[in-house]
Amino acid sequence: MSRLHDACARAGRDPGTVELIAVSKTHPASAVADLVGCGQFLFGESRVQEARAKIPLCPGRARWHFIGHLQSNKLRQALPCFECFHGIDSLDLAVQADRVAQELGLHPRVLLQVNVAGESSKFGFRPEALERDLETLLGLRRLQIEGLMTLPPAAPDPERSRPFFRQLRTLRDELAARSGAGLPQLSMGMSGDFQIAVEEGATLVRVGTALFGPRPAKGRGMEISDP
Repeated sequence: MSRLHDACARAGRDPGTVELIAVSKTHPASAVADLVGCGQFLFGESRVQEARAKIPLCPGRARWHFIGHLQSNKLRQALPCFECFHGIDSLDLAVQADRVAQELGLHPRVLLQVNVAGESSKFGFRPEALERDLETLLGLRRLQIEGLMTLPPAAPDPERSRPFFRQLRTLRDELAARSGAGLPQLSMGMSGDFQIAVEEGATLVRVGTALFGPRPAKGRGMEISDP
């Protein structure tokens, strides 16, 4: 994707250090197959029920990340379907995910969602809470904690996302230095602001509309909602 490569060039980064997640929610398995045929293999879903129906219909080379809010009552269904979870947003959810993963014999990769802007409408650790809970989180035996994720406040100007991306990167660096954990992954940036995110250190960007076009109208494509 040329815009991603341009952003890497501006930041002096190797494009190989940034992975593009094609956000396929509401789009049918045929659209996923088309992108796999073009060389895109990593996809993101945010609804467990939709993903469980869609994934078996998609090419086996596709890889899957869960990028939505993960409900504790969906853990047993979700953990076997995805290689990485971007929305572990509380210590309680992490503990429950660790317990279910042990019961299922899994070692899921996870990212810790941080509410850097302190928005009441968003899930995620507050930075000070994550600092307090990190030792406990890293002590969980089944979860492979690989980094952090954030969703900045919605804004028409992508530049307004930059301070929040920078804050997440700074927090990651501080936590990694303090704990000795690698925390290499930063999941931040979507279709409207992923170039800014790359400039600020993102290693995973979530792009849907720019790849798939507008989401299918209701009643078309894959429109399955979790109960």
